[in-house]
Amino acid sequence: MQLKKNRFYQLNITTNVFSNLKKLLLEPTKPFSPTEVKTKLFQNICCKQAYLRGSFLATGSINKPSSTSYHLELTTTYENHAKLLMELMQSFNLKPKLLARKKGFVTYLKEGDKIGDFLKIIGAHPSLFTFENIRIMKDMKNSVNRLMNCETANLNKTITSALRQKKEILLIREKLGLEKLPHHLHEVALLRLKHPELPLGQLGQLLKVAKSKSTINYRMQKIAEIAKKLKE
Repeated sequence: MQLKKNRFYQLNITTNVFSNLKKLLLEPTKPFSPTEVKTKLFQNICCKQAYLRGSFLATGSINKPSSTSYHLELTTTYENHAKLLMELMQSFNLKPKLLARKKGFVTYLKEGDKIGDFLKIIGAHPSLFTFENIRIMKDMKNSVNRLMNCETANLNKTITSALRQKKEILLIREKLGLEKLPHHLHEVALLRLKHPELPLGQLGQLLKVAKSKSTINYRMQKIAEIAKKLKE
């Protein structure tokens, strides 16, 4: 879990102190500063992964993948340290961004794919599986919603057009008589009155000689022109 802010944590090491400091390229008599992390420590990929892993455990956070957006961040007090974290993440092609806040700096990721890659890089495989499962379910749900919205919009469009066409045909029947229409228009007009719920493509299949959607649409436009003249 993330270490609580506004608290100090002290780690006491009693064995192999000097040998461990030497491995980390630190001087025993000099206080450690995150701004002076030696880049020589990161010659190997595993060292970069270990540093990012430790940074995430200490100051990292990630929002719930089920929320509206994805967000992973590493916080630090020092700008140089934030830039270092950014460089380490860039070395894995994660493309992070840097943000300054009142009490420090944030290196963060916004893309779901990159956050998944980060979890994989630091070895958080159980969390990665959980994150990806929720992402998959979320993406599937969004796809279904988009499809349903599209279908609903198309259905509403079809119904609106059909009602308008029926109204135009009824106007022609009242003021002119449908029998006065050319045969090809008369045939379509009767079908529309009988089947007001059908889209044009299906309506065309009911003709004695089936016609395409574009042909039926053209005939409906002609009927609309006649109805418009009768209104004038």
